[in-house]
Amino acid sequence: MANRGYDVVVDVDDHEGDLGHTDLQEDLEFHSSNFTNTHPSKLPPSTYAPPTSSSSSSKRYLWSLSFYAQYFAVDTSHVLHRCFSALVPRRPFLDILDGNPDLYGPFWIATTVIFILFLTGTISQYLASHHDKAFVYNFKLLSGAAGLVYGYTAFVPVALWGLLKWFGSGSAGAAGESNISLVECWALYGYANVIWIPVALISWSPIPALNYVFVAVGFAVSAGFLTRNLWPVVSVTEAKVSRILVIGVVAAHAGLAVAIKFLFFAAGPAAKDLPKGGEAEKGEKMVRALLGM
Repeated sequence: MANRGYDVVVDVDDHEGDLGHTDLQEDLEFHSSNFTNTHPSKLPPSTYAPPTSSSSSSKRYLWSLSFYAQYFAVDTSHVLHRCFSALVPRRPFLDILDGNPDLYGPFWIATTVIFILFLTGTISQYLASHHDKAFVYNFKLLSGAAGLVYGYTAFVPVALWGLLKWFGSGSAGAAGESNISLVECWALYGYANVIWIPVALISWSPIPALNYVFVAVGFAVSAGFLTRNLWPVVSVTEAKVSRILVIGVVAAHAGLAVAIKFLFFAAGPAAKDLPKGGEAEKGEKMVRALLGM
């Protein structure tokens, strides 16, 4: 009965001039009604939940693992697509990253390059060695490759990012170019290293001229990838500064290519027949001295 009521109809007789006369026994009628209570005494509970203190726990701090885990949460398909885009660029790589750079791909690309350089460098040294003696593996190649590739991929982007911040490339330019983050710099340099995987696989050739060609192609592809994607960001600075930065990027990458050539693929069948003190030998000794090999 709480949600069901009655309509009351009162018939007032207008006879004998008595407008106030009402015969409740005969003239009062009751009719069933579908009346429902549209205003309940208690309102339904609200679906809005005020923010709790747990929302503050979603913040990622530099010293927490969750801060670094977010840059490794990427699908294999995304990594492969980014690797292919670095080898065959069709649109700006920063657009492909789409504000979601990762460090998973750059780390494993650099690690793969290191082990392939060690493997093919060892093969190159074996082919150039005298086979009348037992061949001794040079594990300094592994530590040298790790120091070279990890050091270049980790520290050169930091230096570039710092210079961009210093010279004011952080503000949006006239063309609407947004600021490049440090993680994007790491991702850019990390995926630029993917070309060194096929180069390292074929540069153990016993023909020194081919090794020079392979390394030169790897340098051209990776340096072109870097300059093409960094120019929109670097060009926000002054014209003179932007040119210096681009030259520095290319020079640093050329240093990487030269180090790869002389550290891992300088040996050849004719290397033992070269006169001592030649230019190639001097260059190799200089690079090895710089890397402590």
